[in-house]
Amino acid sequence: MSKPEVSLTNAEWAVMDAVWELAPVRARDVLDAVADRTGWSYSTVKTLLGRLVEKGALRESRSGNASVYEPLLTREQSRGGALRELVERAFGGALGSLVTHLVQRERLSKRDREALRKLLEAEDRAARERAR
Repeated sequence: MSKPEVSLTNAEWAVMDAVWELAPVRARDVLDAVADRTGWSYSTVKTLLGRLVEKGALRESRSGNASVYEPLLTREQSRGGALRELVERAFGGALGSLVTHLVQRERLSKRDREALRKLLEAEDRAARERAR
């Protein structure tokens, strides 16, 4: 059974990035990882960690007097959910429209275009195999 989708805010992404890098991690360590670029206080980080626990993105356990946090979602799972949200919100659910936008408007490098071409060819081969 797959993990339910969890929608992350920009602030929650910053916290999750720190947790993914440092887990298992205490709130103080998360603060140290994000404070320079966010200016957040300890209480802000604790609030965000609490929200992420409530959402099912993190597990909280105790080590002595400190809470310790570990991710329940992988970065890849979170990216997939964020991408699906973007496709729904900005492209009316049409993934092809997103790809068209990327190709036509976002100046893909030669390497990116080649990688995309290979992915599409591999998907075409896999679809033909499934159809057999």
